[in-house]
Amino acid sequence: MRVSGVRLLFCLLLLGQSTFQQTSSKKKGGKKDAENNAAIEELKKQIDNIVLELNLLKEQQALQSVCLKGIKIIGKCFLADTAKKIYHTAYDDCIAKGGTISTPLTGDENDQLVDYVRRSIGPEEHIWLGINDMVTEGEWLDQAGTNLRFKNWETDITNQPDGGRTHNCAILSTTANGKWFDESCRVEKASVCEFNIV
Repeated sequence: MRVSGVRLLFCLLLLGQSTFQQTSSKKKGGKKDAENNAAIEELKKQIDNIVLELNLLKEQQALQSVCLKGIKIIGKCFLADTAKKIYHTAYDDCIAKGGTISTPLTGDENDQLVDYVRRSIGPEEHIWLGINDMVTEGEWLDQAGTNLRFKNWETDITNQPDGGRTHNCAILSTTANGKWFDESCRVEKASVCEFNIV
């Protein structure tokens, strides 16, 4: 991060020197002006690239602090929120933090999420999942609006999802060893936000 800052300072000094030279000396021809303008444009591009790199580093640092507070699982950071909220409030809160409501993509990820919820929220808790069938009844989609690649519905006892039009959101149950159940979106549950890390 210091290297980028030094590069930014160096580019700004060069840009300032070039601008000063242009205004203090008489113009000596179109060719030299064109070369100077091209050099200035190149410096501006380099400054823009440095600013982008700096912002990326800041974003990565923020994600690392999330990972320190939560847990890192397979290219994602998860951060528990013990406050019980309706689905839409939990969804908005995760978005405001730069993440989304957790949506396991594999059985292993689901199991690790269950373990994390038991440790961070409680051994008999349910959390919102980032899936719903609000658009079309029975068609469960993730928050990006795509079909689920992984599903872990409880099917042995209650044959989930079974709530019909009144249950359009989904929860992960720690008491049912990570099985999923459909639920009314207006019920208050804890949640876990997930943040993709690259």
